[in-house]
Amino acid sequence: MNPGPIDELVELLARLPGVGRRSARRLVFFLLATSQEYCEALGEGIATLRQRIRPCSVCGHYTERDPCSICGDPQRDESVLCVVTTAADLMAIERTASFRGRYHVLGGVLAPLDGVGPDDLRVDTLRARVVEHAFEELILATPPTVEGEATAAYVADVVRPHVSRITRIASGVPHGGELELSDPVTLGRALEGRRRVS
Repeated sequence: MNPGPIDELVELLARLPGVGRRSARRLVFFLLATSQEYCEALGEGIATLRQRIRPCSVCGHYTERDPCSICGDPQRDESVLCVVTTAADLMAIERTASFRGRYHVLGGVLAPLDGVGPDDLRVDTLRARVVEHAFEELILATPPTVEGEATAAYVADVVRPHVSRITRIASGVPHGGELELSDPVTLGRALEGRRRVS
């Protein structure tokens, strides 16, 4: 039996994505063995996180200042807007250093069974942005899931009257992946998205 405070913290940590009870317990015992200063700094960081970080009023990405550094960067391509579901997806694209346009974070995907509809996403602010600014291309970078595809189709219908070119990120076999291990949907998408070699 663990003392009450240990079990309470294990329960809280186990609610984090990707952290099970075993990992949560390991983290708690790590914290008990580390310095008081580290525990206080970690606690302060968690306690003040939502006060220090807020969504950018333009794109919805998390930031300390408004607008965020991406929206405030005059070197970004103003003609292309990439629509993502979460700030984590935005950061994943940024890590590729392959995209220099603007972003719009929806804040999730359509999931009617979970009670998430169009009014729960930042679709209205997206519509307002594309009406106000003449983007040449809108890239739909939602996940290749049933919910992600439904969200991409819905967003495309909403913005189609205001954007001349709407594209969808490609999906298919991952680099280094084996064809025989790929699921049929992924392999089918890879075939549909094939490109000319010569």
